[in-house]
Amino acid sequence: METKKTLPYLPEDLIIKILLRLQVKSLIRFKCICKSWLTLISDAHFANSHFEIMAATHTHRIMFISTSPPHQTQSIDFESSLRSASPNLNFLLPQTHSDLKIKGSCRGFILLRCSSEFHIWNPSTGLHKQIPLSTNDSYLDIKCLCYLYGFGYDQSTNDYLVVSMSYSYVHDTATDYIVSHLEFFSLRDNTWKEIEGTLFPYLNFSDGPPVGSLFKEVIHWLVFRVDISMYVIVAFDLMERKLLDMHLPDEFDGEHDYTGLWVFGEFLSVWAMDCDDNKFEIWVMKEYKVHSSWTKTHVISLDGIPINSPLCSTKSGDIIGTYDSAELIKYNDKGEFLEHTAYCNDSGTSQMALYVESLLSLPAANEQA
Repeated sequence: METKKTLPYLPEDLIIKILLRLQVKSLIRFKCICKSWLTLISDAHFANSHFEIMAATHTHRIMFISTSPPHQTQSIDFESSLRSASPNLNFLLPQTHSDLKIKGSCRGFILLRCSSEFHIWNPSTGLHKQIPLSTNDSYLDIKCLCYLYGFGYDQSTNDYLVVSMSYSYVHDTATDYIVSHLEFFSLRDNTWKEIEGTLFPYLNFSDGPPVGSLFKEVIHWLVFRVDISMYVIVAFDLMERKLLDMHLPDEFDGEHDYTGLWVFGEFLSVWAMDCDDNKFEIWVMKEYKVHSSWTKTHVISLDGIPINSPLCSTKSGDIIGTYDSAELIKYNDKGEFLEHTAYCNDSGTSQMALYVESLLSLPAANEQA
């Protein structure tokens, strides 16, 4: 008697566990396998669970975008090699835009500013939403003493916020005065909201509008506070919708060639680079919001090209930073040169940001893809 063969069977919960650990590009292809997989992979709860696993078990990637048309985009797996880059085919903006700037990154989305609009873009799926600048962006045409941008996620309301702070000097025929604004765009409400009565005497720490460092649902900027003549970290709490100041390490004086904020490992961190002796220093805040926990962890003499701005560190402790606008450099934690790669062959500038691959969507109903 002939034995009837049966196809191998996997329980549904095991299939889900396997799918949750696959890369986004594979999951997008697998939507075509059957209706049940299409429904599962398209589900918001699945996307959120997938992102949490990716964020916990996988490293970030570096998104490179050239700012001058024709725009080049590359996604870089920096854990393996700086040369491990693949072109990204989901870039959304018209190739005529020439003033593209990255203003933030959060949960797989990248915030781009271009001309008179923002774009929030998921490079893994191509999903994007265009939002307008606030009406107060007209103050950029005036003498702007400070302009800060940030992008983050409020878990309590499942909402993404674009944050804008400005401190502007206005001159007219009658008088001179200062105007300041603190406002945010809510993706869920699809509107700009201003927090009234906010005054902040901050100046940009360096040339150009800095982008905030997102850490623990708080956006941080390194600024100079005019009224007390000190460098401080000004932070915007995305859940409480309010500003707070945090003091820098006592020994940090800001007198360096390059300096800034970043997230180093699991800590909010300040870095400084002195080009004369190629010395790179790192302080970390080991207990968040506790000033006494600031600790200098690294004083490194780099044996090669200086770092203009660090981007990230690998799991093994290697430090990756930028030199000029389209070049990445990797050093180990002893300052020994490991790699150097350029991503743009022309004289144009570029922007880079860290991101995690995700299937996530935006909360607003009028998403574009």
